[in-house]
Amino acid sequence: MSGNSALEISRALVAAFSTQMFRYYQDRIPQDASVLVVSNHRSFMDALILMAALSSPIRFACHHYMGQVPVMREIVTGQLGCFPLEEHQNRLQSFFSQSQVLLQSKQMVGVFPEGTEPMVKFTQPNHLGEFHRGFAHLALRADVQDLAILPIAIASLEEVNTNGLPLRLLSLFDPSEPLFNQGGWHPVVIYRRVAVLIGRPYWITPQHHQKYHGKQARTVVAELTEHCQGEISNLLRQGCY
Repeated sequence: MSGNSALEISRALVAAFSTQMFRYYQDRIPQDASVLVVSNHRSFMDALILMAALSSPIRFACHHYMGQVPVMREIVTGQLGCFPLEEHQNRLQSFFSQSQVLLQSKQMVGVFPEGTEPMVKFTQPNHLGEFHRGFAHLALRADVQDLAILPIAIASLEEVNTNGLPLRLLSLFDPSEPLFNQGGWHPVVIYRRVAVLIGRPYWITPQHHQKYHGKQARTVVAELTEHCQGEISNLLRQGCY
C-alpha cells in the first residue's frame, strides 16, 4: 500500500458515492509534524472523508474483525492502509505499538475514540458518545517529537441510512466483541452532503510528559480527553446547525 494510492482510492470512493463535501479551517492542519487525527465516527465513509478532506493518507486504527473478513480485509488494510487491532485482551498494547512506529515516521495516524458502539447502533448526526482514553495515553507515552493531536468533526448534512450485515455474523470474525453478540443489523450510513470541520491542534509538550507519572497521570489524561471531546462537540454543533 502506498500513501498516494490510499488517498486516490479515498477520493474516488467519495466521488463514487456522489458525496458533496465542505471543508472548514484547513489552515489548522499542522505541517512537518507527527499528527494524531481524532474524530467522531458514525459511518464506514469516515476514514475516506477524512483522507479526502486533509488531502493526505491517514493510517487508521480499525476494529479487529476488519482484518479477518475476506474482501473487506484486502480493501481496508491492503488498499487504504488501516491497521487492525488485536483481539480484545491485547487491543491496547497493539494500538500503542503500531501507532508509535507510524508516528515516529511522521505518518498521520487516525483514531475514532468513541469505539465500536456508534457504528453498530443508529445515532443522530449531532450525536457524540463518550471518548475512550487510549488515544490520550498514546500521545503522552509515545516517544515522538513534535506531536500534535488534531480534533476533527464530521457533520452529516444529508445522508442515506440502510442495513448492512447481521451483527451476529460479525461475531464469527471477532467473538470477543460483546456488541456483536446481539440481534439486529449493522447500520450503514452514506453521506450525501457532509461538512468536515478541523479543530485547533493540541501540541504535546515536554511538560505533558513530565505530568504523565504517578498520581498526576490520570489527571492529564482526563484533561486531554475532555479537551478533544469538547472541541469536536463544539465543531459538530457548528456543522450540523
